[in-house]
Amino acid sequence: MQAILADYSVSMSEFKKNPAQVLREAGDKPVAVLNHNRPAFYMVAPELFEAILDDLADRDLVALARQRLTTKALAIEVDIDTV
Repeated sequence: MQAILADYSVSMSEFKKNPAQVLREAGDKPVAVLNHNRPAFYMVAPELFEAILDDLADRDLVALARQRLTTKALAIEVDIDTV
């Protein structure tokens, strides 16, 4: 069984009838669009998509910072006024 990772779901045929209405009814929540009772794709509002991308970018930065901290001993100290 495949999990549906959304609070709202709609059939593909209902989605095709009026996608804008589906998005309005869901508000800021993701919607699983189902094909034969299985998620075909998820629809999210632009604001939620941007928030997801921001979160992923933050996770990448955290990973980079942690990686750089492991090589801190190799760093060269500089005076910010001379850079």
